[in-house]
Amino acid sequence: MNINFHFVLTIASFATWLPSELTAEELKEAQVTQVIQDVRLLPSNASPRPATVNDNVRQGTAVQTGVQSRSELTFKDQTITRLGEKTIFSVGEGARTIELGSGQFLLYVPKHSGGAKVKMGAVTAAITGTTVLGNVNPNGTTSFTVLEGSACIHLDSVGQSLLVHAGQKLTFDPIANRLEDPVDVDLNQALTSPLIKDFKRLPSAPLIEQEIQRQHGAVGGVRGNGELTRAVRVSGASSIDTATPEQFLRALNSLFVRSNARQVCDYVAAAVSARPDLADRIVVAALSVERVGRSDFKQPVGRQISCEDIDCIIRAAIAAHPSATREIVSAAVAAAPLLRDCIVAAANAVQPCQEANAFVEPCPRIATVMTAVTTKNVTVETPKSHRSFAFTSAVAAEVVSGGRI
Repeated sequence: MNINFHFVLTIASFATWLPSELTAEELKEAQVTQVIQDVRLLPSNASPRPATVNDNVRQGTAVQTGVQSRSELTFKDQTITRLGEKTIFSVGEGARTIELGSGQFLLYVPKHSGGAKVKMGAVTAAITGTTVLGNVNPNGTTSFTVLEGSACIHLDSVGQSLLVHAGQKLTFDPIANRLEDPVDVDLNQALTSPLIKDFKRLPSAPLIEQEIQRQHGAVGGVRGNGELTRAVRVSGASSIDTATPEQFLRALNSLFVRSNARQVCDYVAAAVSARPDLADRIVVAALSVERVGRSDFKQPVGRQISCEDIDCIIRAAIAAHPSATREIVSAAVAAAPLLRDCIVAAANAVQPCQEANAFVEPCPRIATVMTAVTTKNVTVETPKSHRSFAFTSAVAAEVVSGGRI
């Protein structure tokens, strides 16, 4: 069998990010959940044998796919890895990292499950709560498509980092030794990949469908500055540019109050892009809309805000105006101090990624600036509904001191 693609996934404990019931041992093996054509298990101490559904793949055992063959493996944290043809996959020691030589893969990482890194030669992708497709050609050309969520792509040799959003594809050119700017792709076309259509429905399929609806302007989507412009005119201003901060924020709040969580994030992105001078106040408005009176943190009417909602808001704002990251994070923490860990984690997940090509020194970790905002010792009682999302105090302490998550 001609194998030209070597794929290694190494799993370690991310205890501070994972729900407490998940242990390191549970992340050291995967289960074969689908087999298409010629798929074999290669134990280190036994002869190769055909793979079957429900086979366990532990350290020391590889999975090998043949020509026109594919396989799916699922870990106990519900991370899903799908392998294209002519692939070798194994579970080993070390960080939670995928290494690719050439070929195609799909990776679904559940939100709040610890994330993963995909190493594709000189390129590394940091993924948290995202579904991605990747392809590495034998000549080294690499493409990376985000189906939902976002990913930060690094080219460490030149200190280049780019943020790739849902519905975008990034390409690495090994001759130019640079990451090209992300380009929009039709997600409907991406869904024709055999790694999607030949397998069962992904858990993230509803999120992917939402992104497709946003791409095609379906009912319920956000139409960016068009709706903002109309709301601003209703508030008494002639245009977004000439609106006073109070007029603009009043218009934005009128959109927030009738929007769902996904739409709020879209409005945040559109509003920060339109009025970057108000980025911090826009984020506070998004966090505070429809909240009732508590001086320390105002909860939404009828429900509690989740780390996932905060993550979406912070990411959207920073992606729209990266240079305002410090102001955005500081204002968000001041508005919602009980959810500081969620805010800091969201900011750290985005930085030092850039929206377009810029060969710059990596930005300092965002949380190092948080000490000015969080000088008081605050005891936080995390609501039960947030415990599956909340980051531990140990992580917060490490981030505030300037450490990396």
